[in-house]
Amino acid sequence: MIDPVAKFPSELDQLPDRDTEETAEWAASLDAVAKAAGPHRAAYLMRRTLQHAEGAGLALPKLLETDYVNTIPSSSEPVIDGDEEMERRITAWNRWNAAAMVTRGSKHGVGGHIATFASAAWLYETGFNHFFRGKEGDGSGDQLYIQGHASPGIYARAFLDGRLTEAHLDKFRQESAGDGLPSYPHPRRLPWLWEFPTVSMGLGPLSAIYQARFNRYLTNRNIKDVSNSHVWAFLGDGEMDEPESTAALALASREGLDNLTFVINCNLQRLDGPVRANFKIVQELEAQFRGAGWNVVKSLWGGAWDELFQLDTTGALVRRLREVPDAQVQTYQTRDAAYIREDFFGKDPALVEMAKLLSDDKILECFHLSRGGHEPRKVYAAYKAALSHKGAPTVILAQTVKGFTLGDGFASKNANHQMKKLTNDEFKNMRDLLELPISDAQFVDGVVPYGHPGADSPEVRYLQERRAALGGPAPARRSHAIAPLPAPADKSFAAFDKGSGQQSMATTMAFVRLMKDLIRDKTTGKRWVPIVPDEARTFGMESLFPSLGIYSPKGQTYEPVDRDQLMYYREAKDGQILNEGITEAGSMADFIAASSAYATHGEAMIPFYIFYSMFGWQRTADQMWQLGDQLGRGFLVGATAGRTTLTGEGLQHADGHSPMIAATNPAAMSYDPAFAYEVAAIVKDGLRRMYGEAAPGEDRDVFYYLTVYNEPMPQPAKPAGIDEGIVKGLYRFNTAESAGVTVPANASRIQLLGSGTAIHWTLEAQKLLAEEWGVAADVWSATSWTELRRDALEADAALLRGEERTPFIRTALEGIDSPVLAVSDYMRQVPDQIAQWVEQDYSSLGADGFGLSDTREAARRHFGVDAQSIVVAALAQLARRGEVPVTAVKEARERYGL
Repeated sequence: MIDPVAKFPSELDQLPDRDTEETAEWAASLDAVAKAAGPHRAAYLMRRTLQHAEGAGLALPKLLETDYVNTIPSSSEPVIDGDEEMERRITAWNRWNAAAMVTRGSKHGVGGHIATFASAAWLYETGFNHFFRGKEGDGSGDQLYIQGHASPGIYARAFLDGRLTEAHLDKFRQESAGDGLPSYPHPRRLPWLWEFPTVSMGLGPLSAIYQARFNRYLTNRNIKDVSNSHVWAFLGDGEMDEPESTAALALASREGLDNLTFVINCNLQRLDGPVRANFKIVQELEAQFRGAGWNVVKSLWGGAWDELFQLDTTGALVRRLREVPDAQVQTYQTRDAAYIREDFFGKDPALVEMAKLLSDDKILECFHLSRGGHEPRKVYAAYKAALSHKGAPTVILAQTVKGFTLGDGFASKNANHQMKKLTNDEFKNMRDLLELPISDAQFVDGVVPYGHPGADSPEVRYLQERRAALGGPAPARRSHAIAPLPAPADKSFAAFDKGSGQQSMATTMAFVRLMKDLIRDKTTGKRWVPIVPDEARTFGMESLFPSLGIYSPKGQTYEPVDRDQLMYYREAKDGQILNEGITEAGSMADFIAASSAYATHGEAMIPFYIFYSMFGWQRTADQMWQLGDQLGRGFLVGATAGRTTLTGEGLQHADGHSPMIAATNPAAMSYDPAFAYEVAAIVKDGLRRMYGEAAPGEDRDVFYYLTVYNEPMPQPAKPAGIDEGIVKGLYRFNTAESAGVTVPANASRIQLLGSGTAIHWTLEAQKLLAEEWGVAADVWSATSWTELRRDALEADAALLRGEERTPFIRTALEGIDSPVLAVSDYMRQVPDQIAQWVEQDYSSLGADGFGLSDTREAARRHFGVDAQSIVVAALAQLARRGEVPVTAVKEARERYGL
């Protein structure tokens, strides 16, 4: 029979025990304590012993959880450096105006969120009054990732500060006229206030970690010393369910990012109900962050609980707090003292006796009002502790009540996230609770008034003095007046104009060669930020390792296995390459931080992030939208692009749609270049537009997406006079006559438009059409279907304004009366973006459906985009016009085995 209490071997059984008798004595002592004083006492002694060992510097594993109490006891709280009563009044005004703004907006049907800021008010106000550094001091100030649903409170503070007016507040969520306030932190919509878009939950915490990391990168590379900047990320406990929220915790601790603090508002509620109804989210998060190596500070209970903890001589109260699930804590917020006496205190005889010493008012004060996140002294102590801790990032777990101060109809109710307004009676109750000097007469026609103590009031003067001492207003975004970067020498771009002759070159390699030259530029080369997600060798970038170095805050503490090779793996503290490992989300967060450094730090950086194209827009499109919102600039490069070029990799690697997804992002300039000289021309124009002398009216706050291919092909010489066409999206590469093929004088003619790698199939089809079918085909390179479409849409919009403007696609094809066949290695929807503006007969070919594993030739035959399939499609199009016999189509299909 198996002994039910038998233990499996552990790692300790593998270690030598030099004194088994002593070990047995320790175990016997613990057994004796457990028997005499109970298991709780034994557990307490063990934890005390571990705490003592840690303090003595012994290398022992840390506990992942502590008791459900504050990390910092009341006796150790520092004195607040400020006027607490003044700060209480300021916070009261901000609470009121946040709720008033949303309620007034609800009359227009635009809604808003009230309960989140109500729970987090002191988390923000304490920071604004004492910790958050502005941009008018030395350095770059702090970076604040504001929880999206708390935006009304930030607007309310800006109103009190004089940065917003009542007219602004009344335009909350009413932006179409151009002077409204966006619903959430959106830099593109309110670029002087917001720095970081955060409401797509999970992206804020991920971006905050990489922003803190990028700050260190800038400092270590001697671009700018931003060591005084601190990154604060305000998050919801429900938001931590998002995988992105915790994806980079280990990175933050591994790199010792003590310039980073997470403040998690643990109001125990998601959007629909409790975060961990049957469990405890604070304890779960504590274990998760401690396990990842973070410093954890818990601020759970307010000062009213001090008396209860002093009465807890047996530890029964602490044990009960650990075992009560979150949903029950939420319920206590809405129940009377009798219920709490029975359900909470009635579970343990020691707690029953304790409750006899407590009045009903005291019980309600503790369970209804007193939370660590609602008391500035508790929050102040936690923030001080976070900034004092060195060597690791800090997370502050602050317990609050969702809907705090909004009245019994809001506080802790499951539906409060969807509750968009208070009644006038609820506002009057709130006014009395907050002790605000607002009279009933100010409720004109039943409309709740905004409150303001006056521009010269003690409250406003205090607020402004505190912010001045901390470096100016916050949050704030600065579009620094940065001088345009000098353009790199033309020779870097012209190197591809002559083509590759007989040598084959993939456009991926062409891009990497171009980057090598640009990074060598003495003026701007140091500003390039190469980012790659553990695929550098796939893209031919390993030659950059020894010359640029891979960024690591520790440098290289080992001898690399390939040190004796020319292209060895070199890490360096001032390394330029960000090689992120297998994380496209992390790489995108890197890119976002680098792409907006011109605003965050006043330093223009030029990131390029190169990745498997399938794992870019498909996997991280939400972050690309965040990038556009944050007004980021740089180059995204989708390598191994197209559905048929990545041989053997199969369905989930075969990209047939990234340009289509990119087309949905208004900030993305999407290109599918076919030749090396096109890549160079597009990068040159992107540098001019984003970092150089942009043309009048040209939006600089864009980013470029280029698809490049790992398929080596001969690179032709650059034809003359095509630069405009490359940038705008289309130019004629050759005609049948200039291509050197022989066709009859009266031959039927067709226009073949190809993009990316498809240009090579169209060139082969051009030859087949002439030699085997007597058809003349002109070949065009469509570098950007998306830019052609956008230009056409702008022309349509101009016409609606009474202005006459011809789309570029029509200008390019003007005078041509032959049909047009567009070919792409992407789904047909990509080239079909331009169909409605092409006046000629138009049809398309593309790789629709799922990808598959096979050779390139077989895959292209499968999708019907190879040269022979193009020939058949061209003949069919001409047959519909009566220019070739219908029998020619059948004959061609049979000849080519289609």
